[in-house]
Amino acid sequence: MLAMPIIRKSITKIYREMIDIQYKSKKIRQILSLTTSLVGIKFYFTENYIPKEVQRLKGYRYCQALMKARHGMHALIDAEGIACPAASAAFGFKKLPEGLETGKGLVGFGIVKQEHIGRKMFEGMTILPRGKLKALYLYPLETAQIEPDVIVVEGEPEQLMWIALANLNAKDGHRIESNTAILQATCVDATIIPYINQKLNMSMGCYGCRDASDLASNETVLGFPFKDFYEIAEYIEFLNEKAIPSSRSKNALKAINHKDFDNES
Repeated sequence: MLAMPIIRKSITKIYREMIDIQYKSKKIRQILSLTTSLVGIKFYFTENYIPKEVQRLKGYRYCQALMKARHGMHALIDAEGIACPAASAAFGFKKLPEGLETGKGLVGFGIVKQEHIGRKMFEGMTILPRGKLKALYLYPLETAQIEPDVIVVEGEPEQLMWIALANLNAKDGHRIESNTAILQATCVDATIIPYINQKLNMSMGCYGCRDASDLASNETVLGFPFKDFYEIAEYIEFLNEKAIPSSRSKNALKAINHKDFDNES
C-alpha cells in the first residue's frame, strides 16, 4: 500500500523534469533565433533499455539522423541501420574500412592530397569501444521524453557563440579547447568527444555532413554533455538581458558608419 504514492511521486518528478528540459530548450531556441531544435542524444549499451516505439532508421548516415531529429523526428540508429562507415567505426559498430584507414579514401574524395595525412586524421579519431554501443536515440530536445547524454546544436556561428559563452560562464571563464580534424564533425566532434570528455566541443563541420545533410554553408555544429545543460540555459538567459541584444544591434558599427558619413560630408 505504501508503494503507490512513491511510484506516483517518481513519475511526477520525471514528468516535471521533462517539462523543464522542454521549456528551457525552447527558450534557448527562441533567444538565439535558431531555426531548428537542439537535439538530445541518448547512448544505449543494453538492448533491453532501447525504446521499442521509436523508429529505427536504415540506410542513414549519423549526420542525416541528426538532421531528421533537429527537424522534429524521434529516431534510433544502430549498427544495422547506419550507412556511414566512418561514423560506424567511431561509434564502435564496425571496423573502419581499409580504404579509409589507409587514407586512400580521403585522397579519392579530394579531402587530402596524400594518404599519410588521411591516415593520421583517422589515427587521432576518438572512438567508442568496439561492440559496446547498441543504439543511439536522437530526438528534438523540445519534445524530450528522457534525459539525453549529449546535446548537439546546429546553427549559425553567431548563435552557437552564445552557447559557448554561456559554457564559459558556467566553467568560471576557463577557455574552451576544441578538438577537430574537419572530419566526422557531427559524430565525433559534436557527439562522441563531448560524451567521453564531458566537455563542450566545437566543430567547423566537415565534407561528409555538408554533403549529406542540410547543414548550410553559414551553419556549423557543437555538442556538450547534458550535465551542463541547466547552467548553459541559465547563462543564455543572463546574456539575453544585455549582451545578446546589444551585440546584435551593432551600435558600435552604426556609430563608426555615422562618423564616416559626417567626415565625407
